[in-house]
Amino acid sequence: MSAPTLQEGLLARVQDAFRTLPERYLGGPAGSDTTYHVRLGDLGHTFEVRCTEHGARVRKGISKRPADVVIGTDAATWLRLRAGELSGLEAFRARTLYARGALDDAVRFEGLFRLPDGRDPLLRVHDVEISSPPSRRVSVLTTGEGPDAVLVHGLGAAKSSFFDCAAYLADNGYRVHAIDLPGFGGSSKPTLAPYSARWFAETVLGVMDALGIESAHLAGNSMGGRVVLEVGLGAPERVRSIAALCPAVAFVKRDFHPLVRLLRPELGLLPHKLRRGMVERQLWSMFCDPDALDPSIGDIVVDEFQRIFSSPGGRVAFYASARNVYLDRPFGPGGFYPRLTELQPPALFVWGTHDRLIPPGFRRHVAEALPRAEQIVLQDCGHVPQVERAEQTAGMLRRLFDRAEAAGPRRFAAPRRGARTRRAA
Repeated sequence: MSAPTLQEGLLARVQDAFRTLPERYLGGPAGSDTTYHVRLGDLGHTFEVRCTEHGARVRKGISKRPADVVIGTDAATWLRLRAGELSGLEAFRARTLYARGALDDAVRFEGLFRLPDGRDPLLRVHDVEISSPPSRRVSVLTTGEGPDAVLVHGLGAAKSSFFDCAAYLADNGYRVHAIDLPGFGGSSKPTLAPYSARWFAETVLGVMDALGIESAHLAGNSMGGRVVLEVGLGAPERVRSIAALCPAVAFVKRDFHPLVRLLRPELGLLPHKLRRGMVERQLWSMFCDPDALDPSIGDIVVDEFQRIFSSPGGRVAFYASARNVYLDRPFGPGGFYPRLTELQPPALFVWGTHDRLIPPGFRRHVAEALPRAEQIVLQDCGHVPQVERAEQTAGMLRRLFDRAEAAGPRRFAAPRRGARTRRAA
């Protein structure tokens, strides 16, 4: 009998890893029934894993049941994932893994199974229930060990926009929680919610309460940047530091203010959709360098947006949130910039020179209100630096968080004149 080839030996190890999945299953969300197709391109084999609330079933090949999620990778990466040698976020960051279908379910897969020797999975996607009206369910990805960091996405996006940063921070000593704000991603979408910065900030604090987090470092992009600033303004004792990435701060010039006030979020209840081409153009317009986004990742983002926008709750959330961002009062009683003068946690503001949505000129208003904040302008960068300049942005977050950790308990100094604004190549 001839010895097995390397390919045959690898296939045998892969089959064994799949065979043990049911006995390591931790159970799915209540009422769940998700079919995964795991494609191993180098071996030319696909395995089907069906996960329900109570159990998991595995078969080599696929049945007639359509896949809810397709996960593609290579055999070596798959074996390392199953052994706990790297997380799905790290594989995604290295672009050795891709997924199509419901993105939340795709990311959830890894956390459904114990690792060898009974170890907990390296990451998990879990739901947090917040009962204060209107009640909402918040989808959270948690990974890593160490001081807590909470990452908050922007309008129309989801926690997936922070996957690269989450992987980097988890590798460098932080326990990271990337959340989907209500109305977006895998979170619930209550049609009667206010979808305001203050309500979103209450949601972030509710998630922290549910997870037993006394204080955390916060980072947010675009609308998420406005949300984490609101958390810092309303509950500074819960915040160790804040990073606002191209934050959707209050518009000073609001030429369309009367028209926007007339647009009602309830219009989202009417059935309609945005053409795929329109969504793609909007996505690519947020980048200075289109090559910074892998086209296959772009397809995933567009698919996910269209899937969420197809629901009435998703449309209402999008319209209401956009309306509230635009109508945020800049000055006067209760205005954003007068309130910003009271921000106490150490803060970093990051802008992109080629951001068409929130131009870097906004830094002048931030500097006037909060001269002690650090501000960095990224050259040749658009609106989503955590995607377009992932390594650099993650490094800036880590430095901010490390400084705040090294400083220990906060002692708030009186604001001083002269903002520290510098340019980064």
